[in-house]
Amino acid sequence: MSRTFRASILLLFLASCGGGKFSAPRNLDDACAIVDQRPEYLRAFKAAERKWGVPVSVMMATVYQESKFIGNARTPHRYVLGIIPMGRQSSAYGYSQALDGTWDEYRDEEGGRMARRDRIGDAADFMGWYMAQTEQSLGIPLWDAENHYLAYHEGRTGFANQSYASKPWLIEVADAVGQRSQTYAAQLQGCR
Repeated sequence: MSRTFRASILLLFLASCGGGKFSAPRNLDDACAIVDQRPEYLRAFKAAERKWGVPVSVMMATVYQESKFIGNARTPHRYVLGIIPMGRQSSAYGYSQALDGTWDEYRDEEGGRMARRDRIGDAADFMGWYMAQTEQSLGIPLWDAENHYLAYHEGRTGFANQSYASKPWLIEVADAVGQRSQTYAAQLQGCR
């Protein structure tokens, strides 16, 4: 076998190993199934809960809404005239869909330069950090997934200015996040 052929086979083999678990767990409606399939998720959320006080179910419901547990999730592209790509709708990326500026602020204050939005441990810690700051500045209880989601989506200033009030679709989404958080909390109590 030639050296080039062997190198090509090795390269194909390494590429087929993938770059991480970026696909979603199979059953997103069952918290026990999620953590059974991906135990590292529960470890990450529990570590963030211990550090920041944000309940696991609140973070899980927010990750569900933001990325459906897809580690490399991105916002869709924008198009001009329906065909010319003009970049993404925002810089949101990863499990938490953190924006570049907010992620940089987190890395400077807490996460370190090596933190990545497509690692569940870093994403969970980011959410805990953001929600703990939101509790301090806006007084939203850490268990209130609905209002935390509104503040997460609109930013703290947007939440304080009630920018969500003119977005009935967002209020419905936040309500769904709150209900999912309650469902996840009940399910997690019964997990093995």
